[in-house]
Amino acid sequence: MVLNYLWVAFFLIAFCIALFRLIVFHDIEIFQKLVASTFDNAKLGFEISLGLTGVMTLWLGLMKVGERGGIIAVFARLVGPFFNRLFPEIPKNHPVFGSILMNFSANMLGLDNAATPLGLKAMKEMQELNPDKDTASNAQIMFLVLNTSGLTIIPISIMVFRAQLGAADPSDIFIPILLATFFSTISGLIAVSLYQRINLFNPVIMAYLGTLVLLIAALIYYFSTISQEQISTISSVASNVILFGIIISFIGLAVIRKVNVYEAFIEGAKEGFSVAITIIPYLVAILVAIGVFRESGALGLLVDGLGYIFGVLGLNTDFVPALPVAFMKPLSGSGARGMMVEAMTTYGVDSFVGRLASTIQGSTETTFYILAVYFGSVGIRNTRYALICGLIADLAGIVAAILIAYLFFH
Repeated sequence: MVLNYLWVAFFLIAFCIALFRLIVFHDIEIFQKLVASTFDNAKLGFEISLGLTGVMTLWLGLMKVGERGGIIAVFARLVGPFFNRLFPEIPKNHPVFGSILMNFSANMLGLDNAATPLGLKAMKEMQELNPDKDTASNAQIMFLVLNTSGLTIIPISIMVFRAQLGAADPSDIFIPILLATFFSTISGLIAVSLYQRINLFNPVIMAYLGTLVLLIAALIYYFSTISQEQISTISSVASNVILFGIIISFIGLAVIRKVNVYEAFIEGAKEGFSVAITIIPYLVAILVAIGVFRESGALGLLVDGLGYIFGVLGLNTDFVPALPVAFMKPLSGSGARGMMVEAMTTYGVDSFVGRLASTIQGSTETTFYILAVYFGSVGIRNTRYALICGLIADLAGIVAAILIAYLFFH
């Protein structure tokens, strides 16, 4: 229901602003731009779905091999005590816990191509347990919000962009991003837990979260003592070694247990194509609405208005030029990435705005994209409070990014 209102609002706001620009400023090309935007983003939505097909086919095939070989069950038992309390509706030691863990691990390592199909696999398995197929279950909402919060240990892609634009130290945003995305994830977890009345002070939950905090603290300390080149090398090598190691472990255990690996892979791979086709209309719908909203100039007006308000209140407004990244991030990952590069190019890659834009880009994930793709893949129409909690996580991550950037760079 929330997505319905938001989708309609994007179009109505875009129409009103475009009409105003036509009448007042005689911008005769504005409606042509809006129409072109609808076609361009419809094409983009299809191309993204098509691009996912091959990757999803590969990983869903490998997941089926992992299920048959028993490695997924091993992962499920490792995180069972923790996940049983965060996802109380899912039966203990259910294979979906292995898929959820794999998805979270891929996200933390920045392995987007692997994370999406693993997430879609987890969502499909949770849908099988969902008694109301049109409505998101509590477990699905918890999973999606933790996904959109985007906990990332190594933001390698952002560091690469900064290196390409000539940053003196491309990795100087590493710790700020890690802290911002951690606050985003914790905020999303708390928001959903309040809705679902999950006790986060449970000793088991506290033990797992405490271990995660210590691990992140240790990584922060280690990476703060080495150079950007070493960080890039270690993260690239470690990510790929872990990823290929997972593939080999899936296949190896399946061979030991005398599973027909090839047939298991084909069986799982067939699911990849059907899932990719299913998400096309949902993805096209959200991308077209976002594209129209942005092309109309509504986003620019929002940023300028907030800058004026902050100025009137007497607050420091140095962060305002980076706000387009903050507003675009929940809507479009590629759009936010483009605005990040634009901010670094315009104000300087090592400027406060350039570093803040990078920190915001890494602080959270693309909520509307994930909502459309993950829920769309299983045909869920009633998302309940998933969007609200996802946006709470986004807001926490963005606010944390701004405050942390002032602490580190201002």
